Amino acid sequence: MENLPVYISIVFILTTLLTLLLLYKATNYSKPVIVITLIWLAIQAIISLTGFYTVTSVMPPRFGLLLIPPIIFIVMMFFMRRGRLAIDGFNPKLLTLLHIVRIPVELCLYWLFLNKTVPGIMTFEGRNFDIICGITAPLVYYFRYVKNTLGRTALIAWNIVCLLLLANIVVTALLSAPFPFQKFGFDQPNIALFYFPFIWLPCFIVPAVFFAHLVSLRKLITAK
Repeated sequence: MENLPVYISIVFILTTLLTLLLLYKATNYSKPVIVITLIWLAIQAIISLTGFYTVTSVMPPRFGLLLIPPIIFIVMMFFMRRGRLAIDGFNPKLLTLLHIVRIPVELCLYWLFLNKTVPGIMTFEGRNFDIICGITAPLVYYFRYVKNTLGRTALIAWNIVCLLLLANIVVTALLSAPFPFQKFGFDQPNIALFYFPFIWLPCFIVPAVFFAHLVSLRKLITAK
């Protein structure tokens, strides 16, 4: 990782900041959201710099500490009354636009593959088609919220398909890492996500994208 071109880290950090900005605006400038997220990002950055996540031989994998806490937080928001009230006030337009961050994320994964820190299976040359969601997000935003020609059913379908594509790359990334249950990428395992700043992908960007889809689906399904 020491020989990794610096532009990859810069682009990824900027992508993380863009995700944070769009999420902050979509949640109507919620101070708790921004404060909790910044603290979480800082904590994970510090932990990753100690090399904590590079130890992959233990079970359960330490990697779970990146992904599981945000998912638990999201689930709690949907189950708690105050959480649901907050969610119902979020901006669906910006939550849809937030998915454009998946384009630079996929570019970073491709560059990491070229630098032999993730396997090709995790890129759009392999079995990762998540970039489609990023490319179509501006179109969905335009035709739904500007032209108002994209129907509710089509938008629900888009969110579900994008969730499935997200699940596909998350599973692929986990099974490509050098864990005891590794299934893919034996020639070049997924090691980049154990290092700063790329640990922000599983601990923040993926949960943020997941959250945006769930909130959008809740609004679409419960709309009268």
